[in-house]
Amino acid sequence: MAGTRAVYAAATDFFTALVRQVPDDRWDDPGLGEWTVRDLIGHTSRSLMTVSTYLKAPAQREDVADAVDYYVRMHEYSASLGAAAIVERGRQAGRDLGDDPVAAIEALALRVQTELAAVEDPLIEVIGGLGIRLSSYLPTRTFELAVHGLDIGRAVGVDFEPPVEVLTEATALAARIGVALGHGPTVLRALTGRGGLPPGFSVV
Repeated sequence: MAGTRAVYAAATDFFTALVRQVPDDRWDDPGLGEWTVRDLIGHTSRSLMTVSTYLKAPAQREDVADAVDYYVRMHEYSASLGAAAIVERGRQAGRDLGDDPVAAIEALALRVQTELAAVEDPLIEVIGGLGIRLSSYLPTRTFELAVHGLDIGRAVGVDFEPPVEVLTEATALAARIGVALGHGPTVLRALTGRGGLPPGFSVV
């Protein structure tokens, strides 16, 4: 659990530092898909916000085995939720950052780290009412911070990569999700130069 927390903390620090580098005149620029940069950063900030929220929501049972199982379940859940709802949730998260989004992210990051320091490895209730160990949930947030951090950097022209340990955990998790979803051979061939990924391929 200590390693998982350390990597999540590194991902949180990376995201916070990245947000500080966003030029003041770029927040309304295109971010990702239908999101502006503000929307994208708001969506990414949910990887801090949900940890804080879910720590206050204990679960009675463990429904989700690990981070891979979480994404397999979310793959189905997101399909049922619909793209429009996901887009709007990101936009609302962007609005919630207020007039000083950098300060809002900094305060949120500090709060989450303080709250994490006060707990061990509780069962928490996440989206869909599912119970999962904190140690299984945090890698999913590290993954989101890494992936969307790269999205943000590309959108605003900032060459700023996640720390090596964050990239390592996120990339390994992506491969494991791909295998769990039945795309193992495709992913392995692509990673070893024996084929490309189909257009639009994603494990999430």
